[in-house]
Amino acid sequence: MRTALVGLESHPMTERVIRVAIAAPLHRVFDYRLSTWEAAVGCRVRVPFGRTRAIGVILAVDVRSDLPTDRLRSVEQVLDRVPLLGIDDLAFLQWVADYYRHPVGEVVAGALPLRLRKGAAVTPLGEAVWALTPAGAEQVEAHLSRAPRQMELLAWLAGQPGQMATPTQLRDALGDVARTLRAVRAKDWVEARESAAVVDPLPVVQSATVLNPQQAAVIEQLGTCRAGFSVALLDGVTGSGKTEVYLRLAASVLAQGRSVLVLVPEISLTPQLLGRFSERLGSTVRVLHSGLNEREREQTWHRLARGLSRVLLGTRSAIFAPIADLGLVVVDEEHDPSFKQTEGLRYSARDLAVVRARRAGCPVILGSATPALESLRNVESGRYRHMRLEQRAGAAASPRIDLLDIRDQPLHAGLSEPLLDSVAAALAREEQVILFLNRRGYAPVLSCFSCGWLSDCPRCDARQTLHRGSGLLWCHHCGTRRRVPRSCPACGATGLQPLGQGTERLEVFLAERFAGVPLIRVDRDATARRGALERQLARLQVARSALLVGTQMLAKGHHFPRVTLVGVVDADGGLYSADFRGTERMAQLLVQVAGRAGRGDLPGRVLIQTRFPEHPLLNTLVRQGYPAFAAAALRERRAACLPPYSHQALVRAEAVRAEHAEEFLERLAAWAGAEAQAGVELWGPVPAPMTRRAGRHRVHLLMQATCREALHALLHGLPEHVAGLRGARRVRWSLDVDPVDLY
Repeated sequence: MRTALVGLESHPMTERVIRVAIAAPLHRVFDYRLSTWEAAVGCRVRVPFGRTRAIGVILAVDVRSDLPTDRLRSVEQVLDRVPLLGIDDLAFLQWVADYYRHPVGEVVAGALPLRLRKGAAVTPLGEAVWALTPAGAEQVEAHLSRAPRQMELLAWLAGQPGQMATPTQLRDALGDVARTLRAVRAKDWVEARESAAVVDPLPVVQSATVLNPQQAAVIEQLGTCRAGFSVALLDGVTGSGKTEVYLRLAASVLAQGRSVLVLVPEISLTPQLLGRFSERLGSTVRVLHSGLNEREREQTWHRLARGLSRVLLGTRSAIFAPIADLGLVVVDEEHDPSFKQTEGLRYSARDLAVVRARRAGCPVILGSATPALESLRNVESGRYRHMRLEQRAGAAASPRIDLLDIRDQPLHAGLSEPLLDSVAAALAREEQVILFLNRRGYAPVLSCFSCGWLSDCPRCDARQTLHRGSGLLWCHHCGTRRRVPRSCPACGATGLQPLGQGTERLEVFLAERFAGVPLIRVDRDATARRGALERQLARLQVARSALLVGTQMLAKGHHFPRVTLVGVVDADGGLYSADFRGTERMAQLLVQVAGRAGRGDLPGRVLIQTRFPEHPLLNTLVRQGYPAFAAAALRERRAACLPPYSHQALVRAEAVRAEHAEEFLERLAAWAGAEAQAGVELWGPVPAPMTRRAGRHRVHLLMQATCREALHALLHGLPEHVAGLRGARRVRWSLDVDPVDLY
């Protein structure tokens, strides 16, 4: 694939040849004739493609094609006068395609907003807003309306610049106002308008927070790196004020006229972080994540590309957004596996953040209380600077952590009496408590005690989880759902019993045990609706004593100043995982959820229930902290020659018949064995840990090497070879470079 990117120049020819990236599962680009000068690199074109038409993006103009010009097909239409993607953006996307061995057309198309991928015209850059009409202003002045919700909306609009606001601003300030908007619009008190595209102001508000000496030292050190590319691992204990460091550095970058990209792992973290950034950095802070509608995403995309907005806060896909004059990249909770895309283009947003910062010539900060072992290995080898924040901000102290041995304890919905007694004591003191269980639903399985039937998923090697609230058995792997049967499907017996605990079952038990105490459940089921998480957390802010029950959504970055007790219901899931990363994930999750305790003026305590209180890594984590655990884990990885001391790529194949996937990977392994350089190892083909998923059998071939270059030399020719393999059409296959799980 040729990657030269040539700009638009005058030329005496009447026809030109351009190179186009088209979203197709083919590892190549396509040449076309162009009979107009109105096109440049980064513009979209509509072209004939096979028997249909396709939308592509110009990668190069005036190229020398391998085919004679008269054999090339002609471009049907140039869709853009101004390039949507700059040359630097396209070069980055082509690097991504090459590293992850993914079709470049799909990578480029994936960087565009959905409408633009389909060939739609670029919408005007002004934002859709709701504006107060003169009649609405009269209502505010006279206060005539008897509908308090309508008056609240009108009064809020009246206080905004120009008496108008975007739907996002309305929703952030007032919650779900769709019904209220319809009512006041029907009365002609508000109207929909298109605002002019203006540059966001930069009213950087000075913080009243007094930095502790460690924060001040880190900011001073990082401030010296702003002149060029550098990577800093900001290793700060939970509650140490990493966000304050991000804010001060971002303010400094904005003052220089440059832009900032902040990546977070989950949408659930975005509202809280957005509030802090907007409060300090103003309206130039924009967000990109899957919770926005397409128009909101597209508007933000254009504003950032043209420098009208200067700060982007987003989840992993935001790494591909075009950002003018990028001056700082921040990856918060850099250890989180959510930064790895597990379908389609299997990229790591954390790793690409480093690549993008290098190309932009700016610093990147990777922040975490529990750094990934890969990042610590890069510190060890001198690639990253290591900066520590070892004390909590303000007067907060680190929580005390204790193990609860539950081997001989009677359990109530998975909770031991010592833990329940501690919960009761904290609530009696009008404090807040978190109970953490990383398993949603009512129970992991439904069983028949008469014949032993279990609620197996009909399409996966997994159980269907009981969700009592919806009356469904639900597979969390393939999504298959069915109604809970009234009797056993195998023997007809009644009285099917749930086995194990999920957050829903825990919620039911606690509501009975601690009646009258505000109870908030935070998991993907309870917060599925837009704004649900924000409403739940708002309830917490006004409550004194409260119980929070939740999954890992609770563990990531939230600040709960009145939480003094965290109970970990089941800590044993990662201790004996089939994945060698299981203990690392377990440790990170435990430290993160423990960090929700004692963040205010009150001391915190963490109780971890376990049936393996003598486990060496668990004891190292609890007694000596995450740094000691990470050092021990790195020694194990080095001894076993596992990542980060080696590099991996995983080829997954799946088929309706297991033998088809096995035969396909056996042929691929034979080719790879003949082509691989010394030091590249092939493991497999072997059945995947979950052998059947969504009705298809899954087989893995793992490639590993201590030298990254040797591994990638083999991967470079893999897609082209697969295309010619016998039986390739009978399987679905994918290549995962630097996989983070082997399932």
